[in-house]
Amino acid sequence: MVEDTATGADAGTGPNPGGTGAGPASESLVTVIVAGLANLAIAVAKLVAGLIGGSSAMLSEAAHSAADTVTEALLYVAVRRGGQPADARHPFGHGRAGFFWGLMAAFATLVGGAGFSITHGVHEIGAGERLTDLTLSYVVLAVSFVIEGVSFLRALSQVRAEARRYAVSPRRYVTKTSDTALKAVLLEDAAALAGLLIAAAGLLAAELTGSSVWDGVASVVIGLLLLWVAVNLIRTNVSLLIGQAAPASIAERIGEEIRAMREVENVVELLTMMMGPGEILVAARIDFVDESTGASLELAADRVESTLKERFPQIVQVFLDPTPGLGARGREDSRTREGGDAPAGDG
Repeated sequence: MVEDTATGADAGTGPNPGGTGAGPASESLVTVIVAGLANLAIAVAKLVAGLIGGSSAMLSEAAHSAADTVTEALLYVAVRRGGQPADARHPFGHGRAGFFWGLMAAFATLVGGAGFSITHGVHEIGAGERLTDLTLSYVVLAVSFVIEGVSFLRALSQVRAEARRYAVSPRRYVTKTSDTALKAVLLEDAAALAGLLIAAAGLLAAELTGSSVWDGVASVVIGLLLLWVAVNLIRTNVSLLIGQAAPASIAERIGEEIRAMREVENVVELLTMMMGPGEILVAARIDFVDESTGASLELAADRVESTLKERFPQIVQVFLDPTPGLGARGREDSRTREGGDAPAGDG
């Protein structure tokens, strides 16, 4: 087997999570930091407003922002840990550490945000709580919407830039991306903006009707929204941790690129796996042309490797296994049978 043990730094312009240079990873790190600072400030403001006004929806929003703050802290760890270089104990790098910490961040959203919002909302619907002056709550919601909007636009700008880089729509990029930190920030900020509108609607309905039930209903709806976000992120990170393949369109293009090389007869088998945010491992069984000798085979494998890395900067590991095609196997089996059927000597 011809192996390439290159690390993520050898991927040219490909993502290098947590690296010090400019690129998608450093962009994700800034996006996470901006979102974390915004959520911390908002969580404190919502908590004060919720305690003063007695609003369950505001307290749910405070829990939402607190959970988002914890999430951003975990995502910061995810980006930094995922960007550590390969070493003797982790020869494939630490890219998957980003998926693990991303999973922990999703659980934080599930428990701290969705769990509290739903249970507190159900309690208010059943028991009822008297709402007091909600002026401060409205002010905090308005200010929070502006701050969350800034964080959301930052994440959306990065998503659009990355989508243009890969020539796909922003929606498809968010669906397929292995940069789970960026995906988490975008989804959580979008949920935060929607949650603020839901909380405001719940407060307004409670004031107009004189019933705090609407405030409790708003809290439950916010919790369900966070539950959807958390489940979505958990599924994404679990799939990547297990060993998710690269998107089918990229794998198909990789196969076409290999088949187009003059040294290659056919690709017998092609396997891909996401090793980290924007990092792909390629393992292929290749039927090289029959005229290849030992030396030319090494050169052919080296050309396949260098060409793939040039065409696809996200490829960080390449493993090639020269494998005879069906035709060559058939000829070899035929020669083997002929040798076995030869008459025995007289000796």
